[in-house]
Amino acid sequence: MEENKRGIPAEDDNYTHNIQKSNERSLDRRGFLKTMVGAAGAFAVATIPWGTMAAKEMLSGGKKEYAGKKIVDVAAIKPGEAVEFAYPTEHEGALLIRMGENEYKAYQNACTHLKCPVFWNKEESELLCPCHHGKFDVKTGSPLAGPPRRPLPEIQLEIKNGAVYARGVKPYEA
Repeated sequence: MEENKRGIPAEDDNYTHNIQKSNERSLDRRGFLKTMVGAAGAFAVATIPWGTMAAKEMLSGGKKEYAGKKIVDVAAIKPGEAVEFAYPTEHEGALLIRMGENEYKAYQNACTHLKCPVFWNKEESELLCPCHHGKFDVKTGSPLAGPPRRPLPEIQLEIKNGAVYARGVKPYEA
């Protein structure tokens, strides 16, 4: 038997001499299909909790119960001013604007474009997103300019005992 310079027999010198041919048929078509069915089953079982939460959300019609929260005393905010607060959770920012003597509006202050914070511009009476120059109507939360296409989520308010309270978030209507 003739060998080359590297000591490999000539009939095996095809750059595949390091492949172990004894196990080359251990994963045949049936084994591959069993592996794929097992992986699909594991994936299906792993997604059951998420699917259950999504189904529950869809069946509830998007109506969520929120705890009420005192925002500010009426005497502490003048017409034309705004107060930042966290609602419905401690990690979600919101903005209360006193528009008139007995007129208040509150919105979640994350822009509906890319979640940048929205600020109250008292001089222009506008809600502004500085990231992409988005503007929102203070009376409706609807976008007026910039890339946002959806209105800001409005927070339902209640005036009681000389204070302003958050009572919920209005569901988004398409």
